[in-house]
Amino acid sequence: MKLIRFGPKEREKPGILLDGRRLDCSAHFHDWDRAFFLDDGLAKLEILIGKESSSLPVVPEGERWAAPVARPGAILCIGLNFSDHASESGMEIPGEPVLFMKASNTLAGPYDPVVIPKNSRKTDWEVELALVLAKDVLYLDSPSEAEACIAGYCIMNDISEREFQLERGGQWDKGKSCPGFSPLGPFLATRDEAGDVHSLKMQLSVNGELRQDGSTSTMIFKPAYIVYYLSQFMQMEAGDVITTGTPPGVGLGMKPPQYLKPGDVVELSISRLGSQRQEFIKYGS
Repeated sequence: MKLIRFGPKEREKPGILLDGRRLDCSAHFHDWDRAFFLDDGLAKLEILIGKESSSLPVVPEGERWAAPVARPGAILCIGLNFSDHASESGMEIPGEPVLFMKASNTLAGPYDPVVIPKNSRKTDWEVELALVLAKDVLYLDSPSEAEACIAGYCIMNDISEREFQLERGGQWDKGKSCPGFSPLGPFLATRDEAGDVHSLKMQLSVNGELRQDGSTSTMIFKPAYIVYYLSQFMQMEAGDVITTGTPPGVGLGMKPPQYLKPGDVVELSISRLGSQRQEFIKYGS
């Protein structure tokens, strides 16, 4: 299944993408959120699709694509999870997953414009594979147990302000939590739909020029292991989003470094998970 959400900000509705059409599920479900996942919602949605997909209303063509899950309790991110990206960043390959967090209010739709933050000089791009949890988890016993706790996968652009992140002291969160810095979607592919997520092609271009061209096959820590690992330290909840790192080709790693400016267009894709497009605009415009 491919879960979507649509509609104006703060008034989004749940739906599915089926045979290239967006279908409205809001008469049957409140939203794709923690309560939905905890109530065995994916199984109930599958039954609905099997019985009534032909009667679901078609979403109007011009409706906004929203993030495919409602605002999560947490957005958890793994840094330096591709050995070649760690190298281009001048950092050592980590022995354990490097964790940082993004504010949950950074969640945005896959085609929403992104405002370059006030006083920003180093806004950067990162195509990432994201996963969404289907269960509350704590102290999982193994990566195989963690696998069953994953609802599905989608694309996230982990937009980062490198000066805020690396040059202003403290943790990375300041450079990761600017408004709109977590475009997610266009859809959430359930595990059966996504297939083998260990060999997905990942690409990102800026103004039509390819900048990132990698694969999830070069991840250091795989998604199920990440969920298992994080559960040893914290309670995570159904509907939480976890991102798994980016391949090389970010602006920070270019020689000289290159960053986004107003008018730039970023397009990104992961095989089997669709594509995103964001135009970057000036703060206050």
